[in-house]
Amino acid sequence: MSDESKGSGRGVEPRAMQILLDVPLQVTVELGRRKMRIGELLALVKGSVLELDKVAGEPLDVRVNDKLVARGEAVVVNDKFGVRLTDVVSPSERVERLS
Repeated sequence: MSDESKGSGRGVEPRAMQILLDVPLQVTVELGRRKMRIGELLALVKGSVLELDKVAGEPLDVRVNDKLVARGEAVVVNDKFGVRLTDVVSPSERVERLS
């Protein structure tokens, strides 16, 4: 075993991992979803309320490239919204969801 692959303990050489660290990803936090018809969308005005498919207090979904990776709760930090992760999807579950 080379000295490079001993450090990570995961069988990935540090140089290979360094390449992956610069790959851009789209991270999305989702409150919920709703399907609408175009007419409903066009009828929206300032102050309209959209009912979502989640109940208040239910965890937010954290998605990376549209794949669920974690769930969490909304927090406010320095006047900005954030997400405190409460559950992270295991690597085996993430691989199962790829198919």
